[in-house]
Amino acid sequence: MASDQPIAEPASDPKPPTVTSRPHGFRRAILRGLGVVLPPLLTIVVLIWAWKTIESYVLKPTEWIIRSGVVWYIQDTHTQPPEGAVKTGERLLDGFTFEGERYIPDPVTKRRFLPEYVVKIVDDNADYFGPNSTQPASANAYWHRYVQVVWMPRALVVPVFLIVFLTVLFFLGRLFTFGLGRWFVRQFDAAILRIPLVNKVYGGVKQVTDFAFNEREIEFNRVVAIQYPCAGIWSLGFVTGNSMKEIAKITGEPMLSVLMPTSPMPMTGFTVTVKRSEAVDMDLTIDEAIQFVVSCGVVVPVQQRVEAIVDSQASNSNATIDSKNN
Repeated sequence: MASDQPIAEPASDPKPPTVTSRPHGFRRAILRGLGVVLPPLLTIVVLIWAWKTIESYVLKPTEWIIRSGVVWYIQDTHTQPPEGAVKTGERLLDGFTFEGERYIPDPVTKRRFLPEYVVKIVDDNADYFGPNSTQPASANAYWHRYVQVVWMPRALVVPVFLIVFLTVLFFLGRLFTFGLGRWFVRQFDAAILRIPLVNKVYGGVKQVTDFAFNEREIEFNRVVAIQYPCAGIWSLGFVTGNSMKEIAKITGEPMLSVLMPTSPMPMTGFTVTVKRSEAVDMDLTIDEAIQFVVSCGVVVPVQQRVEAIVDSQASNSNATIDSKNN
């Protein structure tokens, strides 16, 4: 017996929910913001770190030595009232007057007498040493702070130090560039590199400083891309010359000498000779190529970024379509 009930149709599959791209756009905006902020911020951090290092290991020790010499020369302290001194009060701790100058015991130990004007100047300029500074613990400490306030204020010490420091660097650079000075530097480097453990640290630091501060003795003509170390793998290189004549005769075409830098230390690498036809000239400056190598490919110049190429192709295609429609 046939059933009069209609056959139910299968339910249609529900549509998948629409995924918005807001989180992706938010993340991209954050990354772009970091890309804008981090370079100048890191530059400032590096410069501050360099200055703090120079200040801690060069400026402050030098300043302390000079200040100690000045204190040794000018300080006027007494353990007992000298002959001819007139006591200010009945007690010894009340101080005394000598040669028209009043002397009082240092406020902490009460063991040595020093001129009253020294204590007054130091106490009046207590804010000069910062909110966390403590009271001088002895008469000698009072003299050090007195010299620091009156004779060697930081506003005078820093400019003089920079002038002297740069002058010393200039003369050292001139001295150790030629002749006996250059021989001495080589012998010193060789001696340091023979010391275990120290040679690892010193060698790496010297490579970085040589690359950052020394002038390049090799002049790079341009930046090229060649298939190195094997076919299908492209690497950036610096053209250093036209290689050797005999190699060009054997190959039957012009050759190029190319320095292939290694990451992240481009001061080391390999020199290869390639055919000029196999080298692709890149729209890059030497500095841009070095930044690319040092960053292991992370820092890509603006004109070589993939997004820029895609946008350029899209704009060209849109222009072609508009011209056809017109």
